[in-house]
Amino acid sequence: MDRRLAKIYKPKYVKFALNIWPPFWGAGIRIEEISEDFRSVKVRLKLRWWNKNANRSQFGGSIFAMTDPIYSLMLMGILREQYYVWDKEASIDFIKPGFSDLRAEFVVSQDMLDDILQSTATGEKCFPEFVTHIQNNKGEVVSTIQRKLYIRKKAEYREMQASDTESVGA
Repeated sequence: MDRRLAKIYKPKYVKFALNIWPPFWGAGIRIEEISEDFRSVKVRLKLRWWNKNANRSQFGGSIFAMTDPIYSLMLMGILREQYYVWDKEASIDFIKPGFSDLRAEFVVSQDMLDDILQSTATGEKCFPEFVTHIQNNKGEVVSTIQRKLYIRKKAEYREMQASDTESVGA
């Protein structure tokens, strides 16, 4: 994240931007809530005539899209401009058709955040994995999406390694 962007990167602005972003807006995806600390996000995919597939259920691409930038944006909000955060890999398992609006909740736990911070403190790459369950109006899981991210602390924010401190003192 750029330092200029970090100054205005607030949950209410991210929510607004995503809700008017054409790929979300056009697909019927709506961010319902982003917590003030970026640790929790709730998303809804409305069933509309334009996002139904040939079987009259939710289009799989829209289901997949509703999860696309969410964990990356959450971690950018949590880790701020000190880190690179990118989506690296993703997969989807379609369990049953979605014949209603669909919902997903995304959560970054303190344990996950602690693991990321510890793994990246000296500049190492970290590849955390997140699983999201997409649910219909009855609370039934219609698909499960796995996302792997790439996270790395930017060089100017890394702790010095033991080999670096030896050369500084010499």
